[in-house]
Amino acid sequence: MVLQLFGFPVSTHTKRVAVVLREKRVPFDVHPINVAAGDQKSPEYLAKQPFGQVPYIVDDGFVLYESRAICRYLAAKYADQGTPLLPSSSDLKTIALFEQAASIEQNAFDPYATKCVFEKVIFPLQGLTTNQEAYDQAHQTLDMKLAAYDQILGKQKWWNEITSRPAWLAVKDDVQSVDKY
Repeated sequence: MVLQLFGFPVSTHTKRVAVVLREKRVPFDVHPINVAAGDQKSPEYLAKQPFGQVPYIVDDGFVLYESRAICRYLAAKYADQGTPLLPSSSDLKTIALFEQAASIEQNAFDPYATKCVFEKVIFPLQGLTTNQEAYDQAHQTLDMKLAAYDQILGKQKWWNEITSRPAWLAVKDDVQSVDKY
């Protein structure tokens, strides 16, 4: 049975999972969730994702939510397929650096980027008013965090490499099902 991805197609969290699915060359069906209409708060959705957030997957009956957990699950399950995405379990220093980078992304970048997206994209889609002060504060903090990212990543060729990958190009504007590879 093909993997099922339930998410809001413009959500960075949904895109995160879709990129990993494409990198690992895993066929999947997308089930768009209309966040603007509140579909993620329906009883049917909450039965699978009790926090009412996107995305979640169903993989042969196994339900998993939280995009980062989904990505690690997929990267491990399909370790021998597609692009290697996780460090070797025998390379402790590389694992530690991977976990460090993942923690930085989750705690120093994502909360502020998400706040900006909610204030300027999601809230207006839901008919809510943007809180400009909250947006400005999140954006200012994000700018400071990105300056630190530039110092760390400036020694690496990362941005062009990531944003030119076929998996990213395939999902950056919309997330579509993939029948086969």
